[in-house]
Amino acid sequence: MKLPNGPQYPALVQMLQWIISPMSFMEACAQRYGDIFTIQLNGPVVFVSNPQALQQMLASDTKEFAAPSDRNTAFEPMLGKNSLITISGEVHRRHRQLLMPPLHGDRMRTYGQVINNVTEQVISLWQIDKPFCVRSAMQLITMRVIMQAVFGLYEGPRAQELEEILAAMLNETSPFRVIQLYFPALQKDFGPKSSWGKFLRRRERVHQLLNAEIQERRDQPDPSRTDILSLLMAARDEAGQPMTDAELRDELMTLLVAGHETTATALTWALYWIHKSPSVREKLLQELDSLGDNPDSNSVFKAPYLNAVYCETLRIYPVGMLTFPRIVKTPVSLCGYELEPNTVVMGSIYLTHQREDLYPQHQQFKPERFLERQFSPYEYLPFGGGVRRCIGMAFAQFEMKVVLAKILTSQELALVDHRDVPPKRRGLVTAPARPIQMVVKSQHKPKSRTLETSTI
Repeated sequence: MKLPNGPQYPALVQMLQWIISPMSFMEACAQRYGDIFTIQLNGPVVFVSNPQALQQMLASDTKEFAAPSDRNTAFEPMLGKNSLITISGEVHRRHRQLLMPPLHGDRMRTYGQVINNVTEQVISLWQIDKPFCVRSAMQLITMRVIMQAVFGLYEGPRAQELEEILAAMLNETSPFRVIQLYFPALQKDFGPKSSWGKFLRRRERVHQLLNAEIQERRDQPDPSRTDILSLLMAARDEAGQPMTDAELRDELMTLLVAGHETTATALTWALYWIHKSPSVREKLLQELDSLGDNPDSNSVFKAPYLNAVYCETLRIYPVGMLTFPRIVKTPVSLCGYELEPNTVVMGSIYLTHQREDLYPQHQQFKPERFLERQFSPYEYLPFGGGVRRCIGMAFAQFEMKVVLAKILTSQELALVDHRDVPPKRRGLVTAPARPIQMVVKSQHKPKSRTLETSTI
């Protein structure tokens, strides 16, 4: 079988390039080889960025392509063996059905006030003319939203300790840690001060705290609770079976890690682009002004220009660079290449979002492109696609828009440094290459508003 062309230098060099600088590596490969190429990442992996090929791949889940669990092992140390990200097949379908209801539709109404209140608490700490790190502030907001919406934990020693340990775990994103994730042989515990040793001990403590919370809920059930943990504990599958404690713990870890880190990064990018582009900021403020003094969260969620800003933020530097891998089940033709069974294929979200034929002047932040054109799910896919599309998409959209609206209508902010900020790898996702700092110029601009909640 002849695989698509790709770099010919040693596999180890390709892997290190991928770990250190994945975006520029993909860009260089796309420039030389086009819409489909092969990179050696613990074996050959075929990358595609052509929307038609992505549609063929993602729409054929369970037919020509399948999502193998053994290709997501890099996530397992953090998320566990029972995470929606690390399981596949029938088990994946069961977990997805159990997780879906708390994260969609009417349930958003329950979380709207939580998101608004947390944002208000955090921005009240900002002082006029005193610079602050945007990412740290957004991490604090998203962590507290997750703690309250997922666990219903508003205060107390368990909530505080969980918040502190998870923050320490997620901020450990050195290149060596990423290398350890891709090379399991390096995952050695050389004591509590070693990199992997610290990770294992923090993870063990997080598991203890989560298990204690689950056991406490089982011992003292409260049917009036509406947090995600309570809803998941009450959920039953088609056979009438609940999730086990281990399944609950790993799915909670997934929601905590994925829901916190990715949304914090996206919010950081959004505030950077909004304040780097005066015309964008002005249009956005005008739209938010037009919603009135007390807009409900449904009005905010549906605001067209805010949605365009949100979409363009996730287009230009998507937090997730790739779709989850698929494996070829039956011989298939993709971009003119005949791929045999067991070939691993990945969609490059990053490259697709950078295509000049889809997004003219793709390096410019232009929200208007999402008002002028409707993009297909295979041209714009910040949350992936197919059976592996991010289950938290609706929650992330809702949270980002409510947080941005609250910040922009409460504070007048300015960037401390207007220089361009490129993306870089941060663990298994992307993030700004350097800290983005902002300063509060004045408060309550243009008006002070409290977002009311309503159904999406």
